Amino acid sequence: MPDRDGRPWWMEDRPSRPRPVENGIQITATRGPVARTWWSQRFLQVLESLGVGGRLARGRTYARQGQIVTFDIAPGSVLAQVQGTRSRPYAVRIGLPTFGKTEWNQIVQALADDASYTAALLNGELPHQIEELFTEVGSALFPTSIRDLAMDCTCPDTAVPCKHLAAVCYVLAERFDADPFLILLLRGREREDLLDELRRRRATPQSAPADGRAPLDELMDRFYAAGDAPGLGRPPLTGPRTSPDALLDQVPSFPITVHDQDVRELLRPLYRALPDAGG
Repeated sequence: MPDRDGRPWWMEDRPSRPRPVENGIQITATRGPVARTWWSQRFLQVLESLGVGGRLARGRTYARQGQIVTFDIAPGSVLAQVQGTRSRPYAVRIGLPTFGKTEWNQIVQALADDASYTAALLNGELPHQIEELFTEVGSALFPTSIRDLAMDCTCPDTAVPCKHLAAVCYVLAERFDADPFLILLLRGREREDLLDELRRRRATPQSAPADGRAPLDELMDRFYAAGDAPGLGRPPLTGPRTSPDALLDQVPSFPITVHDQDVRELLRPLYRALPDAGG
C-alpha cells in the first residue's frame, strides 16, 4: 500500500536525494549548454536523434553535483560509478563498437591523403569534414542507430538512459570538449598511435606517376627557384665537335653566283673565322 506521500511502503525509509560524494567528478558548466565544441555538440545531437537525448536532462543535476565516483574511457567503452540514493554506487557502462584493423587502415590513409586533416589533428582539433570522411570509407564516427550504443546501469530504474547514465553522458561530452581524441579512442585508436601513423604516411614519398613526373604539390616549394648559373658548381655544357662551316653544307645552293663562284663557298672562310673572333 502506498503511504500518504504516494510512495510504496518499501521506499518509506529511502532517502529522496543522492548521497554526497567527496571529490566527485563533475562537469564545469553550472548553467547553459554543456558542449562547447562542434564535435561534443554533435555527440549530444546524435543521442537526441537516436531517442536518447530526451532523457539526458535527468542526469544534469547529478553531473553538476559531482555524483560520479569513478570515470574511465577505454577502446569501445566508458565505465563509471555513480552515487545515487543507496549506499553503494551504481555501475554504469556505455559501449560503442570499435573498428577493426582494415577499417582503421582505410581511415588513416584517407586522413593522410589530405594535409589539412593531418594539420588539424596535430593541432588537437577534429576537422569539420571528418565525419563525412568516415562515412566515405564505409565507417561512422558517431553511432548511427540505437543498436550501436550499449547503455547499462545496475540501478533499478528501467528507463534508458537513467539519470546515472545521463550524468555520465554529460561528463563524457565535456571530456570530448577537452580532448576530441577520446571520440577516436572509443572507436579503437589511441591518440599517439594515430598521430604517429599519420606522420609516417605523410613522410613516406608517394609513388611517381606512370609518366615518371613528380606530382605538382611536391614541386611547389622549388617550382620558381632559380637554378645554378652556368659555370658555377657544374661543368660547362658541351656538345659534339663540328666544323664551324658545317651549316653551309646544309644550305641549298643559291640561285645566283658571284663572279661565277657559289655563294656558300664565298661565306665559308667567314664561318671558319667566327670561333677565333669570339674567343
